[in-house]
Amino acid sequence: MREQEQYLRGLGNWKAGPYDQTLPPTKPVSLQFSKGSFPIGEILEHPLDNNRHRITSAELRASERLFESDYDDLRRAAEVHRQVRKYAQSFIKPGMKIMDICNEIEATNRRLIEASGLEAGIAFPTGASLNHTAAHWTPNLGDETVLKYGDVMKIDYGSHIKGLMTDCAFTVAFDPTYDNLLAAVKDATNTGIKASGIDVRLTDIGE
Repeated sequence: MREQEQYLRGLGNWKAGPYDQTLPPTKPVSLQFSKGSFPIGEILEHPLDNNRHRITSAELRASERLFESDYDDLRRAAEVHRQVRKYAQSFIKPGMKIMDICNEIEATNRRLIEASGLEAGIAFPTGASLNHTAAHWTPNLGDETVLKYGDVMKIDYGSHIKGLMTDCAFTVAFDPTYDNLLAAVKDATNTGIKASGIDVRLTDIGE
């Protein structure tokens, strides 16, 4: 399968990236980066002209820096989420029990975030919604549901540091029948991100 098709279907091979990680991932993200150096990721300018002052105002930029500690915690949680996602996309296969998939994702999440009660951990139970179930389904103890080749599964999980949560989902499919659907969803997601910004109405983003 070509790399582009793997990406589209939420699949892929394990790539730790430029960081020192094991397979399966066992090394906490805090040991891969020093505090204050967690990856920043993608930054987009605010889409509306009336928001330009938030970028150009020295006073507002100084005010934003007061929250750098929170941003750093969120970036740590986000990097945990990224590495867990890359690993999940490498091992999820038809024939696996949904329960086993969720347990492995959560165990990896806890290891990389260094779970410790309210200080750090998973943000909520892992969602693994199949087909017509849009979101927020997770297997109960003893559930024997098995992932099939023709299924479309939405994996949704989060990581938190001191209650600051990352929440992100991705879709897994094996049948190329759904490629156009997945491409449309990815395009819609990226469009929503580009339309977001401070003071932008949520109804406008949704539309």
